Amino acid sequence: MNWPNAILVIAAGFFAGIVNTLAGSGSLITLPVLIFLGLPATVANGTNRIGVVLQNLVAGVSFRRQGVLDGRGALVLSTTAVLGSLLGAQIAVNLDEQLMRRTIGVVMVLMLGVIVLRPQRWLQGTMLQLEGWPNAKQYAAMFAIGVYGGFIQAGVGIFLLAVLVLAVGYDLVRANAVKIVVILIFTVFALAVFVRNGQVDWGMGLLLAAGNMLGAWTAARMAVRRGAAWVRQVLIVVVAFSALYLLGVVDWVIRIVSN
Repeated sequence: MNWPNAILVIAAGFFAGIVNTLAGSGSLITLPVLIFLGLPATVANGTNRIGVVLQNLVAGVSFRRQGVLDGRGALVLSTTAVLGSLLGAQIAVNLDEQLMRRTIGVVMVLMLGVIVLRPQRWLQGTMLQLEGWPNAKQYAAMFAIGVYGGFIQAGVGIFLLAVLVLAVGYDLVRANAVKIVVILIFTVFALAVFVRNGQVDWGMGLLLAAGNMLGAWTAARMAVRRGAAWVRQVLIVVVAFSALYLLGVVDWVIRIVSN
């Protein structure tokens, strides 16, 4: 790989690391870059997981050092998400993702309405750490998120944040910290599926991860310092753009402008 391409991969990883740590959908940055540089979509999907794993490891350590990570809650909530990710990754090896992307785009539009119209649900958590065990609905939601995360990483952080805030009860900052660890755990298992099927480019993946880790470290510190209200503002922007991207609006605008 030449230097301009290497710099492009690292830069994409850096910005994705920031977006993933504060909200989610950073893979909407990295996947197109990996495909643009010549990786098949399935290999790009697998290669992208290297950066996600290492980025979340860095962010998780940072959140823990800053005292906002509920480690036990993250581990407990990860159990069914891991099972879901194994199923989702196996599906992703052979399945076209286009219909799912459109469906997820519609769901993100609905979620944007919830974030904008009911801000206090996102800013004022009802708990600092998980007491006892999740209920059946929470376990089911985590399993569904694991399936989606295993299938295609893009957007999984946003849906996981919604569950952690609206269904579990964390505020946005603590939800972000738990989200990081949950995604870290289930992505390790999903990555193993892609490795087994020969759909990972390690050289490009490690370059991407270098940028991801730097972005994650930067964003974790920003999230704690600036608080839940600021993270909510970032989340609104990311969800809106992700919805437009997944519904094809961004591509349509680019085609109109280029013509």
